[in-house]
Amino acid sequence: MNRSEAREKALKSVTSKHTVRKGKVWLVGAGPSDPGLFTLKGKAVLAQAQVVVYDALVGSGVLSMIPETAEQIYVGKRAGNHTMTQDEINELLVRKAEEGKRVVRLKGGDPFLFGRGGEELLVLRANGIDYEVVPGVSSALAVPAYNGIPVTDRSCASSVHIITGHKRADEPLELPFQAYVKTEGTLVFLMGLSALPDIVRGLLDAKMDPQTPAAVLEKGTTAGQRRVCAVLAELEEAVKDAHLRTPAIIVVGAVAALGEQLAWYEKLPFFGRRFVLTRPKERMDELAKQLRTRGAEVIELPVIETRPLSVSGKIQAEFEKLSKKEYDCLVFTSPAGVHTFFQMLCDSGQDVRILGDMMLAVIGDGTKRALREYGLLADLMPEVYDGASLGTLLGERLPDGSRVLIARSAIGNPKLVTCMEAQAAELGKTIQVTDLAVYETVTKHNELIPAAQLFEKDLIDGVFFTSTSTVRAFLQTNPKIDPTRIHALCIGEMTAEAACEAGMRVEVAKEASVEGLIELAEKIYTNE
Repeated sequence: MNRSEAREKALKSVTSKHTVRKGKVWLVGAGPSDPGLFTLKGKAVLAQAQVVVYDALVGSGVLSMIPETAEQIYVGKRAGNHTMTQDEINELLVRKAEEGKRVVRLKGGDPFLFGRGGEELLVLRANGIDYEVVPGVSSALAVPAYNGIPVTDRSCASSVHIITGHKRADEPLELPFQAYVKTEGTLVFLMGLSALPDIVRGLLDAKMDPQTPAAVLEKGTTAGQRRVCAVLAELEEAVKDAHLRTPAIIVVGAVAALGEQLAWYEKLPFFGRRFVLTRPKERMDELAKQLRTRGAEVIELPVIETRPLSVSGKIQAEFEKLSKKEYDCLVFTSPAGVHTFFQMLCDSGQDVRILGDMMLAVIGDGTKRALREYGLLADLMPEVYDGASLGTLLGERLPDGSRVLIARSAIGNPKLVTCMEAQAAELGKTIQVTDLAVYETVTKHNELIPAAQLFEKDLIDGVFFTSTSTVRAFLQTNPKIDPTRIHALCIGEMTAEAACEAGMRVEVAKEASVEGLIELAEKIYTNE
């Protein structure tokens, strides 16, 4: 082999190694369900994922954080219903990593606590796949905490023992009950509801005091959280009377008696309430945060998204007119319009100085706040946050001959222009209006959240709508949902009108803002 041939072979070898470079797997604990208990590192890792392999117990709030660009693979296991065997899951993780992908294996709770995380890592290691582990908050600790039960207490429990209560059907539960009783600590049984009779009998046969406090905690950290407390000898009957369902954990020990005294979660004003939010994902945070702070479970189901339009010749021409001071007033009707406009302005090589002393008008506090992010204050904002009210205000306040540019959605409400022109004409003025579309609103489908099932089971208390677009898109993307089952909380009259026409039960906020929607919800849903 001559030197040239040897060099060519070496290059092929390097190219081949780069081509087959393997990806990496992150084993991430998603916590018990409440997205506020998802770790910061877990959230950061999930944001980078190209493939997400997730379980049945991952909460909807965490699922909503999965990047839209990621491949989403459900491998959940419920009793008697496994979408994949563990061997198939292991093979899937290896295969996706060998494709060079960043793979997140998302598990409820903590991946190393009865989550078979160790088994999966051994397979990855055997196949030469890189991996990391991101621990999660375990339901064994979080669910008792949300029920006011400290799993240890200096006065009555110096240790805690976490035990799996899972057993195969028609097989006995083989656990060292005598050893557990001797510890005199707190016993926490996970996945043990179906084995509750065996657990109670095993502890009693091992000579545990029948009057030992105990509790069964259902669907902890969610709107469905329930707690049944009883002494050990009466626990099975109490759970049967309450019709508790999985997922649930069992706590046995003196600390269980503290639940009734130290309970805090159910005292929050929206405890037990489950709300659906439909606005675009990037506008979801503030409303979701306010609701969760008050104890609600929030299902983020964005049904629309805003997409900036490409900077066309028309948009460039309008920017040119702005630079020549050919407009007297610039109008924004949404935060999306503000952000898109200034991004386009920057992309075209210009900035806010192009506006000079132009008057700025907005609809609503959200749009006003968006404008402040660019160091600009709104000159005009109507008391009623809708297009008709802003149009009337502009018609009154703008001088005769004013030239107005409106930067907004391609499907903007025409009432803004008609009311402006009508009010101006009534006052003997003429106003020239240019309607400039800077973004479009498109319908967004979400396959992760089974919204129809939640409505069928009457598990949703209310749906928040912040525009007529969200109402129309919600109905379009959820055709199986009966509109008459929906309690619609609407940000304004036009949104309410669209919801009412669809047959929903409608409530309207006094003020078209996040604060107005929260005030409306408090009026309707606050627990006494």
